[in-house]
Amino acid sequence: MTATSRVCVIPGDGAAPEAMEASLRVLHCLELPINWDFMPAGKDLLSQRVEEQEQLFKDRIDAADTVLFGASDGTSPGTKYMRWGKLTFANVRPIRWQPGFNSPLKEPEEIDYIIVRENLEDMYVGIMGDAKDLLNAGLSDGRSRLPKHAVDGKFAAKIITQPGTEQVAKFACELASQRSGRLTVSAKTNMLPATDRWFCEIAKEVSQDYPGVHFEEFIVDDMAHRLVVKPEELDVLLLPNLYGDILSDLGAGTIGGLGLAPSGCYGNDFAYFESAHGTAPDIADMGIINPTATLLSAAMMLRYLNLAEAANRLETAIAEVYLAGSDLTPDQGGDADTETFTDAVIGAL
Repeated sequence: MTATSRVCVIPGDGAAPEAMEASLRVLHCLELPINWDFMPAGKDLLSQRVEEQEQLFKDRIDAADTVLFGASDGTSPGTKYMRWGKLTFANVRPIRWQPGFNSPLKEPEEIDYIIVRENLEDMYVGIMGDAKDLLNAGLSDGRSRLPKHAVDGKFAAKIITQPGTEQVAKFACELASQRSGRLTVSAKTNMLPATDRWFCEIAKEVSQDYPGVHFEEFIVDDMAHRLVVKPEELDVLLLPNLYGDILSDLGAGTIGGLGLAPSGCYGNDFAYFESAHGTAPDIADMGIINPTATLLSAAMMLRYLNLAEAANRLETAIAEVYLAGSDLTPDQGGDADTETFTDAVIGAL
């Protein structure tokens, strides 16, 4: 008998709660061994004190086995805590085309790879300020190429560490070992040797502990090109934080858009799952958001909870709806609203 899991549901902001509501309708049809803990959407939190909201969300996140998250524009609490508080260092973003996905590419059939994005370091450490502070600290030397008016500028720090890179590289190698055994690593190695080249060197060294993993490396400019012209050559793509954030959106574009892009953020003892499309405020309350990304994120969550059979059923139902092509949302070239698409998935189940 499968043990019951506890899942905290954070609907998020903008149009994300609409995608979450639709996804939960589908998930409830699977009759899962899950106790659901529903948090309020961001728009329902405006009357509460920020400190009280943060503590409430932290407590409920800590009490859960995992979190299914919509997307936040900063209104819904919990995002920073799940990422930096829970140290979810690997952001996993599958890029896989399926029949019916509205890809702009002529031949997208072989696109099936996973981006592993380091999730805690790089440009996202939040160290920013006035450039004069760097100059006053003596952090400029003859090798730098500071413009004449640098003293009036701003800076942002890029931090790469060996432990941080090693743990995400091991994660990527283990994932590659479960797939075809091909690991691709990319960064701006030619211009940023102290950080980006080091990231790739550490990843290559880690990969040598995995005999079945084939390692390859490309400069990130070339990698952006390859995502469009040679995506079939990729299996697991490991990237530093900033490039992973950017290139995963590019990859989603090649299969049909962000409405199809799931993700999961994994740490050593916690993970949470969210669509990659953001809050989509331009279509909030219109009833046309595509819940596919949230549903596929939920499928990733089910596998994390050792509910692979349910995940397979969910993914198969989604695939059948896209293959039929009659109940697709506007972002996929159809005219169905969110409710109609959701009914079609439930019917396929």
